[in-house]
Amino acid sequence: MGLGDRLGRYRDSARAKLRQAFEEEHTPHQVAASFALGIFVTAMPTGGLGLGLFVVFGRLWPWVSTPALFASAAVLNPFVKSAVYVSSITLGGLVLGTDPVVSYETAAESASVAVRQLLVGNTIIAVGLAVVSYVVIRWLTVAERARQARPTTVSMRAVVLRAFRRK
Repeated sequence: MGLGDRLGRYRDSARAKLRQAFEEEHTPHQVAASFALGIFVTAMPTGGLGLGLFVVFGRLWPWVSTPALFASAAVLNPFVKSAVYVSSITLGGLVLGTDPVVSYETAAESASVAVRQLLVGNTIIAVGLAVVSYVVIRWLTVAERARQARPTTVSMRAVVLRAFRRK
């Protein structure tokens, strides 16, 4: 299975979960907040504990849309997450004003600097992604629900014109 196939599976999974979230009884704010929370947790270096946290969040808070949480994990798939980590270390270094990790004398010192850079940069990126995802998902939820609420009746004009269409 190639990279394109795997990315396609992640995309399809995210779409399916988002459609589920759009159809739930949750408000657009709750769906968007759930997705943003999921993006934040998934972007952070949780070491695989993020999915377990999603289950806990769903049990603790009734306002949380679990399909929206799990859709966020599909959006920040392993391919995207690696780019987030590289960007986090770079951004963390810029914010902290530290030298590149490779210039330190001991492995412990390099690891300490890398972890600080990762956590600072990752927090900034996770917050930014969460804010953007909240706005986008709220807009998508409202738009999808409005589309579903529109009447599907066909006008008389459309019926008449359909009879004269070439086949």
